[in-house]
Amino acid sequence: MNSNTVENSSTKNIAFIGAGNMANSLIRGLLNNGYDANNIWASNTNVTLLDHLKKLKIHTSTDNRLVANAADVLVLAVKPQILKEVATEMADLIREKKPLIISLAVGINLKTIHNYLQDASISIIRCMPNTPALLGSGTTGLFPNRHCSSIQKDAAEALFRSVGIVVWCKQEEEIDIVAALSGSGPAYFFLLIEALQNAGTELGLSKETASLLSQKTALGAARMAIESEGKESIEQLRQNVTSRGGTTQAALNVLEQANFRELIKKAMLAAKQRAEALAEEFENQ
Repeated sequence: MNSNTVENSSTKNIAFIGAGNMANSLIRGLLNNGYDANNIWASNTNVTLLDHLKKLKIHTSTDNRLVANAADVLVLAVKPQILKEVATEMADLIREKKPLIISLAVGINLKTIHNYLQDASISIIRCMPNTPALLGSGTTGLFPNRHCSSIQKDAAEALFRSVGIVVWCKQEEEIDIVAALSGSGPAYFFLLIEALQNAGTELGLSKETASLLSQKTALGAARMAIESEGKESIEQLRQNVTSRGGTTQAALNVLEQANFRELIKKAMLAAKQRAEALAEEFENQ
């Protein structure tokens, strides 16, 4: 990220309501890319979390309103269950200052956030990051409402590019698909790694060896997929490993017979439907 992307826009002060893991990773991403600590604010009721952030020389407070009052970009990094309470507490300040609102809350749509703020003209961007952002390898889906300017969208993209890659959704409904794919996706891969580790130990390997082989195989396969983009498809990469009549083909036959692809599709559909159900629940609160 080029720090000037935000510095040269009207969105100078970036404030985080909530100082958990995701906010922490975004703050560190900004600082690592040269953003001025004096222009970053964070609030949280957990003083221990704030103490860690104080070491980064940013502004911290337990007062959400104080932090919100300083914001040109206000990142709502709190759990969905408490977003209504948090947003309502700051609603008058937000209506007055009209910062760009970036919401990390799963299952809370733009309409509901507007209702919390009692103002349909506020610029809001919904986002769906994932936990590898903690390592600077995240993927984030973004969707802006119609009030967002190009400068505000550039600022949001720059923020999340500091911890990984960014994709823009064409429709708000796509955020739920992003949640099902990349938002929940790390857990799918962790489950596969866990299954490989367990199978390896049951077949006779030590736990340490099975763990190392599973993790490094996942990392290597991911790197091959990324570095082969535009050269070889994922399908071709799979075929390259699969010799006719060989061990890999024997294993893949078992997975195909168990409808592995359909199982993944059903899992993603379940995640998407849960996100949609959450949106309805929060909208009807």
